Amino acid sequence: MGKWIFRSPLARAGLASAVVVAILALYWFQPWKLFTDTYVDEAVPRVGTTSATPTPASANPAPATSAAAPAAIGIVTAGEFVTHEHRTTGTAEIHRLADGRHQLVLRDLKTSNGPDLRVWLTDQPVTQGTAGWRVFDDGEWVELARLKGNQGNQVYELPESIDPRDFRSVSIWCKRFAVSFGAADLKSA
Repeated sequence: MGKWIFRSPLARAGLASAVVVAILALYWFQPWKLFTDTYVDEAVPRVGTTSATPTPASANPAPATSAAAPAAIGIVTAGEFVTHEHRTTGTAEIHRLADGRHQLVLRDLKTSNGPDLRVWLTDQPVTQGTAGWRVFDDGEWVELARLKGNQGNQVYELPESIDPRDFRSVSIWCKRFAVSFGAADLKSA
């Protein structure tokens, strides 16, 4: 009897529709990302100026996986991540480099992997709990890039047209669902 169920055009159309809906749901939600992690360990800027005396290479070997980081004049703003939609920890720092450029440094970031995660600078304050999940697209914001990985140390260049003083927070923003996974309130360092 079971082999005759799908001979009906209505049953075949129903099965085809269910398959299409399942494929679209898998694409949209990407549930496997909840069980996978992407680790990034980029070289972060060294705070302070470089020494006039060169350090011998054998005295301070660089890790094989990361390039030398530029020297930073200092940290302009910094803050700790708070959890929103997904548990998020780590720190965010905006560094001013010796050449005048600015970089956003995410240190020891840990959050869930998710579909379409972005790094945003925003003018919105960070609010703890569910009240803070969806506020960051209410005001001014700048998307720096796709999140490189959901864990580790990461560096993002700020465009020259951006004045870091115009922004007060960093959000790990899920663009697909318009929700913050976590955010850091940036305070003067």
